[in-house]
Amino acid sequence: MRFDIVTLFPEMLRPFFAQGILLGAQEKGLIEIHLHDLRAFAPDPRGIVDDRPFGGGAGMVMRPEPFARAVEALAQEIRTKPFVVLLSAQGVLFTQAWAKRFARERALVLLCGRYEGVDERVLSFCDLELSIGDYVLAGGELAAAIVVEATARMVPGVVGRYDSVATDSFFSGPRLGFPQYTRPRLFRGLPVPDVLLSGDHARIRRFREKEAWKKTLRHRPDLLGLRLPPAGEP
Repeated sequence: MRFDIVTLFPEMLRPFFAQGILLGAQEKGLIEIHLHDLRAFAPDPRGIVDDRPFGGGAGMVMRPEPFARAVEALAQEIRTKPFVVLLSAQGVLFTQAWAKRFARERALVLLCGRYEGVDERVLSFCDLELSIGDYVLAGGELAAAIVVEATARMVPGVVGRYDSVATDSFFSGPRLGFPQYTRPRLFRGLPVPDVLLSGDHARIRRFREKEAWKKTLRHRPDLLGLRLPPAGEP
């Protein structure tokens, strides 16, 4: 699978993709990650990619031409139509289901905004506007890193044992993962549950299933369709 990220700050992301399972997956040829400087696609030699918003308002808005040029150039290079995503706080929420969906694509292009926002007409050549949460970042670079890592983990072979992926939170639906324990058996008066030391795999599965649902109810009752406490400051 191929990932292409179009950003004003490619060097911000390069170290992240040069470590861990993402580096290993690239070395094995399972995925490719390409970073592109948006300024290289600017319509003028000065590399200007933003301008003042029509109608007035604070800040600067990113122009549509550089993104359009980038997508067109990448489609020619890849020789197939990529799935194009604009990363935006106004988009649909990124979930594990989207990661699975993206992993079925041959090529995924992620467009990173900055400043006050991106010209709305950029969406005319995007397949999806995507958000990683109900908060605002300075740009789309961190969101791009999250999307790439979550999606790459769904590509067969990227994670050594796929069953470790299958037990992740959200993999099999709206449920968190079960609590995990390792050595020491007793840590500051807190023991490992006896069932995990029993060797009875059926009991262990039942225990983990029960604890996963309990954790989901405690931390994410919204996933179970239950009413959340009144909103307020943390």
